[in-house]
Amino acid sequence: MKPLAEHLPESVLTQILENAFQWFVVVNKDSEIIYINEDYCKFLEINREEAIGKPVYEVIENSRMHEVIATGKAHIASAQFIKGTYMLANRVPLKVDGEVVGAFGSVIFRDLNDWHNLSSNVKIQMEKINFGKPTNEGSHYLLENIIGSSKVIRSIKETIQMIAPSDLPVLIQGESGTGKELFAHSIHQLSDRSDKPFIKLNCAAIPPELLESELFGRAETEGRFHLADGGTLFLDDVGNMPLSVQVKLLRVMQEGLIESIGSVQSEKVNVRVIAASNQPLKSLIESGKFREDLYYRIQAITLQLPPLRERMDDFIEITNYLFHKSLMRAGKRNLIFATDTMEYLQAYHWPGNVRELQNVVQAAVYLTNGEVIEPSALPLQIKMERTFYTIGSRTLSESLEEVERNILHETLLHHPDKRDVANILGLSRSTLYEKIKKYDL
Repeated sequence: MKPLAEHLPESVLTQILENAFQWFVVVNKDSEIIYINEDYCKFLEINREEAIGKPVYEVIENSRMHEVIATGKAHIASAQFIKGTYMLANRVPLKVDGEVVGAFGSVIFRDLNDWHNLSSNVKIQMEKINFGKPTNEGSHYLLENIIGSSKVIRSIKETIQMIAPSDLPVLIQGESGTGKELFAHSIHQLSDRSDKPFIKLNCAAIPPELLESELFGRAETEGRFHLADGGTLFLDDVGNMPLSVQVKLLRVMQEGLIESIGSVQSEKVNVRVIAASNQPLKSLIESGKFREDLYYRIQAITLQLPPLRERMDDFIEITNYLFHKSLMRAGKRNLIFATDTMEYLQAYHWPGNVRELQNVVQAAVYLTNGEVIEPSALPLQIKMERTFYTIGSRTLSESLEEVERNILHETLLHHPDKRDVANILGLSRSTLYEKIKKYDL
């Protein structure tokens, strides 16, 4: 700095200081302002001459410069509420010969919304750069892995981009198979915690009596909260969590403190919680199975994932994605869906959602020896549900007969013994034979 001061006049150094930061202030060891730039004064609506010499807390609300001077420790990217909005500030101690003689503070983002948008944008650009590159960090899904361009999916993606940089807890609700974990991963990957652990726990998969130790650990072992410290903890099927464990989870959400089983000491953890449920938590509250206070803690942001049957605009895109993924796994290339096969798939209501579709597509790929996936490669329940009807194309009686014929045909294909078929369909054998003859089966 000394050579710089020797070669540049004071007026030039002042210009550098005035323009190097949006807003900044310098205080002495008594927290009195010794320099503040003009732009900051304009925002604070104060004359610079009046500000110089005043305690910083009289000029800038919620100032913490005195803490930096007292501790000698910097505050980096710290949120500060000034004139009705949150800003992001850096505060750094100034030292001479190891002794703190003052502090320097600068506002690096004047509006946290600007920071959130920039942070999300940076994460998205990094995703694009890294998309497709091999990773040794396990299954970390990106926002681009969420397939679909329907209005509802675009809206959810936009919400994720907005809330990912925050530390707000998120509740993801949706039926089984809608991809709740994928959405949780994408939030984590776009957050400032993306380089920290993403730890998941399925609350329905752990016996209730063991869930507490899994989450909070024991005196001699770490729990999931320990493992997720600094990162994200994804609690799937949170509606299955026992009430006794919910109480401890609520404390973590409120105070950031955990207490391991068998320990009398509380530990501080820094964990973002993303919870997921395939059951409406409000219904569980009404039945006394879920705490209302915990519900309001975990649902600061709620994402409601639609079932596949309500986003059929995405069906072809999702199916093609899963299909090509399955082809690569199976080592097959020249394989296509027959038109009838796709019609069966699109007519089915998919109670198991995308997970069921993935299993059906994968099985069909492995069950096909030729170059075309025929309806015979599909499960019985998908083919039995197919009904195509156009107004005026046939009478009700004719439509019902078509359904009856299809059910008989598919059942006979899978059960050669006609006695089994009669039992499955609830028919006498004589009635079954009459229908077989009627439909030329």
